Amino acid sequence: MIEVWREAVIESAAFYVGWGGLVIGIAFGFIVQKTNFCTMGSISDILSFGSYNRFRAWLLAGATAILGVAAIEGAGVANMADSMYLTPSLNWLAHIVGGLMFGFGMVFSGGCVSRNLVRAGGGDLGSIVVLVIIGIFAFTTIGGLIGPARVAIFDPTAMNLADSGMQTQRLGELLAHLGGLDEGTTTLASVFVIAGALLVYCFKDSSFRAAPRDITAGIAIGLCIIAGWFLTGLAADEFADVPVQLISLTYVRPAGDTIDYLMRYTALGPPGFAVTTTIGAIAGGFIGAASSGRLALSTFADAGDAFRNMGGAVLMGIGGVLALGCTVGQAMTGFSTLAIGSIITFVAIVVGGVAGIKTMERFA
Repeated sequence: MIEVWREAVIESAAFYVGWGGLVIGIAFGFIVQKTNFCTMGSISDILSFGSYNRFRAWLLAGATAILGVAAIEGAGVANMADSMYLTPSLNWLAHIVGGLMFGFGMVFSGGCVSRNLVRAGGGDLGSIVVLVIIGIFAFTTIGGLIGPARVAIFDPTAMNLADSGMQTQRLGELLAHLGGLDEGTTTLASVFVIAGALLVYCFKDSSFRAAPRDITAGIAIGLCIIAGWFLTGLAADEFADVPVQLISLTYVRPAGDTIDYLMRYTALGPPGFAVTTTIGAIAGGFIGAASSGRLALSTFADAGDAFRNMGGAVLMGIGGVLALGCTVGQAMTGFSTLAIGSIITFVAIVVGGVAGIKTMERFA
């Protein structure tokens, strides 16, 4: 059955990836809007109210995605070693610095990239400004004015794990390498141990068990991540004229890709997964806000609020590129592969978010 689906998708990859990505993006945006899923908000809830429910929803999404990725690989849909997260090049410093910058910046912009996409769909004009700045600074960091500095500072710190005989930076392979164990066994064990630990942590709390909205958010967001991997896994064909990248939801570089596509779509052809999922998240936010009666135009409160949000956007654009992703792209999509870099980024984003909130409180 998988091969039948793969043949159909590869035959019309642009159609399936484009429209499938749009549907996944809409579902993601709608869920975020309806459930108030917010990674920055989850950190704020802990520090301000001692509530871990939204943080547990974030972890539940990760656990769901981890199990889904294992199932996808087991079914032969995709080989996650082909994804950008599992390359043997591990730039630990870029993951730490980028994660800290992103986490700090998302606080000043009132949420991460995905949250701003959903808010833009609900009529927040300030979020549109934030998204444009994120996209511009993401591209500036990749190959623009900041690019040479990024290369000079962070390329020397990259570790090539292939020199040690490793083919990927997957946690299971690292454990096998360090312990002289069978890689297949350690990979499977790491999936069930980490996903199991996250599930136990989430559901051992009675408050979380009594919060169906947060439980729904965690599982549904995790399923969106799985759907992205499944779709691009089926579409992956190294012999295609324009190969489809094995990827799932991520929003930092795609913010820039979407701006670029809107300006040059006649030269670029059909939109890819990154663009359609970004547009889809905005559309899903619109549908969610409209169906809840929360659709309304808004903007920055004042000049100070505008500068604060724009400054946060700059940090997210630069930090997201350094870390190779955001709270969605690394802390869920990348995390689902159990890549070492994604785990480092996840922790750094949380630390950066805490530092950002403490800074905001200090100067409030």
